[in-house]
Amino acid sequence: MWVGVWALLGLLLGVILGLYVPLFFPVAYAKYLSVAVLAALDSVFGGIRAAMEDTFDLAVFISGFFSNALLAAGLAFVGERLGIDLYLAAVVAFGVRLFQNLAIIRRRLLKK
Repeated sequence: MWVGVWALLGLLLGVILGLYVPLFFPVAYAKYLSVAVLAALDSVFGGIRAAMEDTFDLAVFISGFFSNALLAAGLAFVGERLGIDLYLAAVVAFGVRLFQNLAIIRRRLLKK
């Protein structure tokens, strides 16, 4: 249970820092950043879900966090080089998983 609390606190701290730290990225990196953030959020919600199910593994979480973000950014890069919007595949895949994890977390919280 504490892992889920720490994950939520880390997410909240990241959002607060993101809102108050004046960091700007060029528009050219928007696709890369958007899919990388979406992939990272998917990993965070997956970690919270795993913590609620008592199956959380830190090594799996860390490796999934970075590999998902890198894969999503890589898809956006390759798609841009090919002239195809491959980043949309990552947006759909991670978006669906994000909402599935959120629905499972919500159901578990409502059962308690």
